[in-house]
Amino acid sequence: MSFWWFWTQPPVVEEALDEDLPKIAEIHASSFAHNWHADEFGRMKAQDGVTILVARRASPYGTRAPLGFVVLRTVAEEAEVITIAVQPRQRGRGVGKKLMEASLFRLYAERCSHLFLEVDASNEAALLLYRGLGFKEVGKRKGYYSESGGDGTALVMRIDLR
Repeated sequence: MSFWWFWTQPPVVEEALDEDLPKIAEIHASSFAHNWHADEFGRMKAQDGVTILVARRASPYGTRAPLGFVVLRTVAEEAEVITIAVQPRQRGRGVGKKLMEASLFRLYAERCSHLFLEVDASNEAALLLYRGLGFKEVGKRKGYYSESGGDGTALVMRIDLR
């Protein structure tokens, strides 16, 4: 029996459940030097205007564990990406793109005008993704990422949704 379709299906993106928070914290820890714990994600999730989306395998036989996640905060007509991360083994497979596309569709439906994010200027893969989705650089923050291998500069990026 062949399961080739198992690996070719795009992930399903949905709102995170409370039981996802430990796995989300684990993915975050594998992605950033300064990591957040599950209880911190729980406090964020409980705040008004904060949404955590997770990407899962689109297979009835696959695990329901998150492959990646994005944390969004919406205030008035603007939104920001607080953080986004993908399991190291799943990077380069479109999980981050799927998360960002789902975020953009959701924010558009919620009538947000703009989405902002900060990204390490040395993170070429993320910059390629964001620019490909239509984000434009609108500012810089020197020394924002102190643990970065580069100079720690964060690029502030924005996409207009309206």
